[in-house]
Amino acid sequence: MRRAVGVNTWVWASPLDDDGLARLARKAAGMGFEVLELPVENLGDWDPHRAREVLDTEGLTACVVGAMAPGRDLVTAPSGAVAPGAVEATQDYLRGCVEAAVVVGATRVCGPFYASTGRTWRMTADERRAAVRELREHLAPVRDHAAERGVTLGIEPLNRYETSLVNTTEQALDALEPLLGEGLGLALDTYHLNIEEKDPLAAVRTAGEHLVHLQVCGTDRGAVGDDHGDWTGLLAVLDEIGYAGPLVLESFTSDNASIATAASVWRPLAASQDELARRTIEFLTRLQETS
Repeated sequence: MRRAVGVNTWVWASPLDDDGLARLARKAAGMGFEVLELPVENLGDWDPHRAREVLDTEGLTACVVGAMAPGRDLVTAPSGAVAPGAVEATQDYLRGCVEAAVVVGATRVCGPFYASTGRTWRMTADERRAAVRELREHLAPVRDHAAERGVTLGIEPLNRYETSLVNTTEQALDALEPLLGEGLGLALDTYHLNIEEKDPLAAVRTAGEHLVHLQVCGTDRGAVGDDHGDWTGLLAVLDEIGYAGPLVLESFTSDNASIATAASVWRPLAASQDELARRTIEFLTRLQETS
């Protein structure tokens, strides 16, 4: 099965704005990408209606990702860690991401929609069960909002340094089990899979029908193919579970201080960001032609 290859604008810039979106859409289309992944760091950073015009002009489809910046949380544990009103504000932010997706024609809004990225805390088994109950309660109305608009939320597990709540596919399935289905699934990222899963391919297989989005990058966050990942094996597993969605490169530039710090990108991951993107699409194109 051939899948579209996409790229997140974070490869080049953060935050995304209207001018940057137009410039990067032209660049991505010129490289041969078919999907542009649009981060919503803050609602209003870019105009969805203008973005739709740009995407249509460049022949690109879109997916949307959210950013769980400090203060965005759907889980308040441990007590006192989250400011009053944070959950409601986060729900409103996620609804706004869904509305932006509707305008640009995206059917997926993905991200680690449970706690602010980088917030970690130790939990007993009882405390973890309580946190999961709270997540389900606060995520459910956002899931319903998305489903009513034909959008699916993809919840992304992150590595242990970025969250202590959902690190693995199994944890995500356990936490989200009552909500999975219309409006809610899993978004996996090969970078986090490589860190947290004993067998990344088995973890993708376990996600099965609930996998709604896949982000890819090299095991060092660099270009796909310049690493030790089993990419042929990954494509075989995706065929096995029937995943027909895009393969979307998510990496980051070390030139932007805020995003480099957030993603722990302390050195260039390729000769240039253009080279990182180009090597990825060339590798995935060749691989899919020969698989």
